[in-house]
Amino acid sequence: MVWITILTFFATLIFILWRPRGLNEAVPATIGALIVILCGSVPLRDLEIITETISGAAITIMATIVMAIVLESFGFFNWVAEKLAEKAKGSGIRLFWYVNLLCFLMTLFFNNDGSILITTPILIMLLNNMGLKNHEKIPYLLSGAVIATASSAPIGVSNIVNLIALKIVDMSLYMHTAMMFVPATLGLLLLVGLLFLRFKKALPKTIPANITGLSLPSYHPLKHNPTTFSDKDRTRFMINILLFVFAVRVSLFVASFLSIPVSLMAVIGSLVLLGWRWAYLKIPPGDMLKKTPWYIIVFAFSMYVIIYGLNNIGLTDWLIGFMRPLVSGSLLHASVLMGVLLSVLSNLFNNHPALMIGTITLTNLNLDLLSLKISYLASVIGSDVGSLILPMGTLATLMWMHIVRRGKVVITWWEYIKITIVVIPPVVIFTLVILYYWVSWLFV
Repeated sequence: MVWITILTFFATLIFILWRPRGLNEAVPATIGALIVILCGSVPLRDLEIITETISGAAITIMATIVMAIVLESFGFFNWVAEKLAEKAKGSGIRLFWYVNLLCFLMTLFFNNDGSILITTPILIMLLNNMGLKNHEKIPYLLSGAVIATASSAPIGVSNIVNLIALKIVDMSLYMHTAMMFVPATLGLLLLVGLLFLRFKKALPKTIPANITGLSLPSYHPLKHNPTTFSDKDRTRFMINILLFVFAVRVSLFVASFLSIPVSLMAVIGSLVLLGWRWAYLKIPPGDMLKKTPWYIIVFAFSMYVIIYGLNNIGLTDWLIGFMRPLVSGSLLHASVLMGVLLSVLSNLFNNHPALMIGTITLTNLNLDLLSLKISYLASVIGSDVGSLILPMGTLATLMWMHIVRRGKVVITWWEYIKITIVVIPPVVIFTLVILYYWVSWLFV
């Protein structure tokens, strides 16, 4: 049973990272989960615990993805791309900052996977229309992907694995954000600054100032026939939509503070937006059944089953002995060492299983409340930011590599790594140190 579970874990990871013939990552994860259940590592009674742990996170993430699909029905993201070109005013450097701001906001308003899936094809479309060469596209696409993925750290609701981990350590979304938003955002500012310094010479000095009539590529996951508006009405409508999405996002944190299920507010927001679309565009909500990537729920559930199996065969007991010295000293040591450990594990095994394993282990260390919180938050930084050194560190980055290849933009693993190996480690250490000082200022 022990060796079957271990081999199943590694085989599942290999197929998720390899994805032969474009195999959806939910398929090997599901097969792996079934093997772990059949071999007895995860009894059927544990499935109820697993379902309770991931259900709220899965519902919240799917609701935000539905909102993104509705916005695309309104042509929102085409409008955003045109505004990017307009605001850049012919400056390639100014476009760099706007692209990264867009990717940051997309992750905060929706989630990191949705940000990658939606913005990457839009950016490719925009850069192609500007006539940029391959090497000129790389700074925008690579920095945008890194920022989009790392931006899931400031607020726990932007990443399904973060939400699952929050449930495991019994921390509210509100508390997570209060402790994490400032250090993680400062880390993101350092990250985008280092990316700019690294790419400054490669950025085109001038670009076309006005891009109109943009059309999404055929491989975009939300491809549709955009609705037409007059320019004035279109801008007003898009701003109203954006304000509504912002209000829904704020309601999630209010709900967390008031101990109302976050998933309930996310569902209400998506239903209102669906009703708005139905009334305005006469599009019934039935298309959501086809367009929503339900496999994300299957993947998250299956991976957690496999991780739970590793926990049941004693992996957590071994990790407790290894991790206890890391978190039993000062809070600064706990922050830096846990963050570095999760960075390494995420790059070796992907951040989904790494953060789940690390979080389950932390809950069994019998730490005082503050040490548990800072160790968990440091793990999130390692999982969300430190994982970006290698493309296989996150599923979002693997999806991004696949999308840019379909968009006929050539970015090799080496071109990716020679950027991230320089910018990610100092950002992780900086963020972990700031986390310690920020949490100490709040609670000590």
